[in-house]
Amino acid sequence: MNILSFNPGHDGSIAYLKNNKLIFSIEAEKNSNYRYSPISSHDVFRTLSEMNEIPDVICTGGWWPREEPIIGFSQHVGYRGIEKSSITIRKQQMLGKEVYFFSSSHERSHLLSAFGMSNLPKGSPFYALIWEGAIGAFYEVDSALNIKLISDVLNEPGNRYTSIYGLADPSFPKNAPFSRFSDAGKLMALSSFSKRSIPTIEEEKLMNFLLDSSHVQLSLYDDLENAPYYNVGVEDNEFRNFAGIFSDRVFDIFYQFAKANLKKKLPLVIAGGCGLNCDWNSKWKQTGLFSEIFVPPVANDSGSAIGTAIDAQFYFTGTPKIDWDVYSGQHFDVDCNINLDEYDILEANNEKVAKMLADDMILAWINGKYEIGPRALGNRSIIAAPFNESIKTRLNEIKQREQFRPIAPVCLEEDATRWFGCNHPSPYMLYTYIAKTDALAAVTHVNKTARIQTVSPVSNQNLYNLLEAFKKLTGYGVLCNTSLNFNGRGFINKLDDLSLYTIQHKLDGFVVNGKIYVLKSSKYYQDHLKK
Repeated sequence: MNILSFNPGHDGSIAYLKNNKLIFSIEAEKNSNYRYSPISSHDVFRTLSEMNEIPDVICTGGWWPREEPIIGFSQHVGYRGIEKSSITIRKQQMLGKEVYFFSSSHERSHLLSAFGMSNLPKGSPFYALIWEGAIGAFYEVDSALNIKLISDVLNEPGNRYTSIYGLADPSFPKNAPFSRFSDAGKLMALSSFSKRSIPTIEEEKLMNFLLDSSHVQLSLYDDLENAPYYNVGVEDNEFRNFAGIFSDRVFDIFYQFAKANLKKKLPLVIAGGCGLNCDWNSKWKQTGLFSEIFVPPVANDSGSAIGTAIDAQFYFTGTPKIDWDVYSGQHFDVDCNINLDEYDILEANNEKVAKMLADDMILAWINGKYEIGPRALGNRSIIAAPFNESIKTRLNEIKQREQFRPIAPVCLEEDATRWFGCNHPSPYMLYTYIAKTDALAAVTHVNKTARIQTVSPVSNQNLYNLLEAFKKLTGYGVLCNTSLNFNGRGFINKLDDLSLYTIQHKLDGFVVNGKIYVLKSSKYYQDHLKK
């Protein structure tokens, strides 16, 4: 069965399943489009260009009907809804073929993506946690995949979590209709700067206000002009202390509920945008409440199209599991013209690239199809040596982002225990670990944590080989790994965009299709040639 699935809203994506396998997932923000973009016509045309047959099923995920009932076209179901009875199905002609149109809720898309992509076999009972901007709920799922809502623990946990960043940031428009999606990652970075865990009386009042309100709207800032941290700036040390306290409080609400109510020692699958919070994912592992934890690399809405496709597959075939690979995006487009006079073009080999990195050059690394989800995992990455704080500073300058943001390490799987205390594969950069050495300053956050990606010959052979070459040269199979993208946009996926980025942002060069393109103007390249 061939299933084509659309998530039409922000973090828009289109997924294609064929005979229980993910063939591709195309995300609207990728190819240098704006982050969190909805699907547009060119995304649909790109999808159709990669298909050679009409699908059997076309799916659309559910989305908010806003405040009014849906009138007229009713193909989409609602945002919430876990019962099978909430699914809608109809037949329609498409290019001369009768196909099914299927829709299920956004809530189900998260849960089905997490279970369908997990290693849990069909028939496994499990708990699920969906926490994102709007939903914050635990579920229990039986062996027949009947879903029971245990409790809506806290609505809008993601929105509540990000609200304090906007509170402190003077540039945040306090009368805007929505919070900024990008603030969640920034607050996660700031929380690590916290040096105390006990709130002041005023902080306690502020947390109660933010967490007890029935709905998070930016109009709440009208009542906070005299509150602590209003427009103090995100560099304020006491605000950074509060960021950690508030982050812990949000997590603790869910932890205390789970401790009191989830007693069966089942596996837990996690989905929703809060599933990208590496600190919280690590905390769930440390609780010991669950037999295992699984978080998909597309925990946010970038996985919703996949989840709706899995839901449709389960409906029509009884199979809720898929084969998938995190590198299921699109191939890099090299059919572009660039000014070759800007570059020295060298034949690439791992030893040569490793030597450049060891000499403090910073390179873009392009390999195969792009990663699904928001994390660069070695196919659309900027890579660098992990040793010096100055490298982290330069990387944040290249990416045009705040200096408090950490840089993630990518590490040989077999070396992860030695350097980070990670004794199992962590291929999707979803957990934090404590660095065991001071030698890796560029990839160690202020609180000694690192958001590690481990690499094996199975998960990414080309990147593994480069890490081995770097280890042979330096003694460390570790590199800096951060996403290759213009600020506010998704991964770069065209050669001309890559060249423009390299020149504008002062990378030293890039590696693609067996060639190293090195900027002749790079100071670091000139220094490298002298060695």
